Amino acid sequence: MLMKQILYWTQLVYDNWKLFMAATSNGLCFVGSQDKPFEEMEVWVKKHYPDSQLVQDDNIMAPYSAEFKEFFQGVRNTFTIPRELKGTKFQTDVWNALSKIPYGETWTYSDIANALDRPTAVRAVGAAIGANPVLLTVPCHRVIGKNGKLTGFRGGLDMKEQLLYLEQANHRNT
Repeated sequence: MLMKQILYWTQLVYDNWKLFMAATSNGLCFVGSQDKPFEEMEVWVKKHYPDSQLVQDDNIMAPYSAEFKEFFQGVRNTFTIPRELKGTKFQTDVWNALSKIPYGETWTYSDIANALDRPTAVRAVGAAIGANPVLLTVPCHRVIGKNGKLTGFRGGLDMKEQLLYLEQANHRNT
């Protein structure tokens, strides 16, 4: 009999932040949106890990929660926790490019497309960014429109604005 893969999950509640996250035995695979229900994670898991079982385990998830809390406190500006990213080659290329955006800074969708030597792939870059499963650790919140305005974000524009404000405030203090 085939054993189901287990995905461990927890709900991080810190200050005004509330989000669900899940990890495989290899690393963090999902970070939910601010204040979204458990179902957001459940739907994502069913799509990307259809033969898995979600098991709440705050102890296994403690190292992940700890880094997120440090990030929200402004004492951490990069994540060192392991990740397991499931996506196409193009998506993972985009997510790797996002990971190069320095803390407290923003890039445009065009900047990401140019960093990948795919200057005409701006829309595809946008779609790949929208599919980012691990918010914050792959900092898609640091991507803004060419006109400098905040644009789409899976976690919602309020969450994006809060994250950018947090980073800019902490960046100025370093």
